[in-house]
Amino acid sequence: MKRCLGCWIAAAMLWIAFTPAAGAETLAATVEQWGLLGSWAVDCAARPDRDKGSLLTYEIRKDGRVMYRRDFGEARDENEVVSATVEAEGLLNVMVYFPSLHQTREFGLLLAKDGSLRAIYNRSERGVYTIRDGKYVATGAPTPAQQRCD
Repeated sequence: MKRCLGCWIAAAMLWIAFTPAAGAETLAATVEQWGLLGSWAVDCAARPDRDKGSLLTYEIRKDGRVMYRRDFGEARDENEVVSATVEAEGLLNVMVYFPSLHQTREFGLLLAKDGSLRAIYNRSERGVYTIRDGKYVATGAPTPAQQRCD
């Protein structure tokens, strides 16, 4: 009995020791396999501008972290993707920590058959939506399709 308990304890300790590394690999693999990596914009030929369109880039760093960079022209930031999961329907749920906002936001992205990307939802950690059901909450306008710019 003691021998079996010792094996279970050793197995649990190994699982705990390797869980963070496995999680980081899984996150990077998830975004890569889903097709998120690279730069995206509504119009890749246009210069980034807060009112006319930004350039959004997802990349995997050498240390394995997944980063989300936003270029608004006059302003830029870089934020860490903390999780990403894929639903059965193909929706990618992404959580990003924004240090400048002191919050984590969650958004859902969908790849269309033509390769374009659309935001389906975007909400704060408190559940306040800026995008819901593929439409901006403030205006009711549909979110635009983004093209891969790489």
